[in-house]
Amino acid sequence: MSSESGKTQVVVLGAGVIGLTVAHVLSENPKYKVKVVARDLPEDLDSQGFASPWAGANWSPMGDYNERTYRWEKTTFDKFWDMISSGLAIASPSRVFYDEGKDLNTMWYKDLVREFRVLGANELPAGFKRGVGFQTVSVCPTSYLPWITKVLASRGVEFVRKKVASYGEAAALAGANGVLINATGLGARSLIGLEDKDVYPIRGQTIVVENPKLNEFLCTELGAGDNADATYIIPRPWPNAIGFTTILGGKYQRDNWDTSFSPEDARGILERCTALAPAVADKETRILKHNVGLRPARRGGPRVEAEWVDLPRKTEWLTHEEHASENDTKGTVLVVHAYGFGPAGYQMSWGAAEEVRSLVDSHLNPNEA
Repeated sequence: MSSESGKTQVVVLGAGVIGLTVAHVLSENPKYKVKVVARDLPEDLDSQGFASPWAGANWSPMGDYNERTYRWEKTTFDKFWDMISSGLAIASPSRVFYDEGKDLNTMWYKDLVREFRVLGANELPAGFKRGVGFQTVSVCPTSYLPWITKVLASRGVEFVRKKVASYGEAAALAGANGVLINATGLGARSLIGLEDKDVYPIRGQTIVVENPKLNEFLCTELGAGDNADATYIIPRPWPNAIGFTTILGGKYQRDNWDTSFSPEDARGILERCTALAPAVADKETRILKHNVGLRPARRGGPRVEAEWVDLPRKTEWLTHEEHASENDTKGTVLVVHAYGFGPAGYQMSWGAAEEVRSLVDSHLNPNEA
């Protein structure tokens, strides 16, 4: 427990969109004193050490139906939709193109999005035979992350820049009877004592452009293989004359740790996106920046679950005095893991955070659950 009025200390390890959203949800409860600890903080929008600054940050259909993640996505979609009036999010018409063989009238997300419909033949680009349309929603990391950080600061949430080396060190930060939220993303693989080898990167590369004609979300099915093309066009809110910029993508390269820019990938992105929206090739299109980031994925899907950890949690791999503090604290820490969301961090964020809150509440107050 914290010494401040008997509040429970909650340490959120990781300041990506998942960590920040969990901190937002938990800080609504005055019983919790929330602190965010991370090597990369939300103002580090040029850091390739975490994925959130580089994300497409919209809702788009991924994978097959899963009851748990559907709930997360529905909660998040509705939350983002409610943000449209504030300017933090924008709605955009969408078209998603499929190969033959799918029953488009029963797509798993038809009741999640707005205004779902099957496309007519005249709405399909050359080479595509089937597709659906709907209204989706997007945010922009360079304004969304500062916004959520500002809200947290107004609630007294503390931000600490710190590289945490081990699971025991992280648990000790929360202290006896405290709570640790493990939102470390790819860091869950290298955190000594946790070392989740199911965690892996998916390399992405995108291009941010400005063209008022590119105001529609368009995408195709993900290509096959570990070095796949992911073709999409996402309008996102931006404080410029037209009110948005557009991100063109992309790449979907599993187990690829390379964060360098690839001209070959950029050429491929422009060619594929031009096939979907010829306006990409207009001379008025301004290329603003190129992004490369690593999506923090996990084999088996996201890990959102709780466990009790006893302190001290020692490791034979660290004996330096810098880590001595983790050997001094005794007691029990509630750890809730929240990592491994891959390309879906933004679109699952609010729903996953609500589940984290439920896990924290039910484990700390089992008689009230």
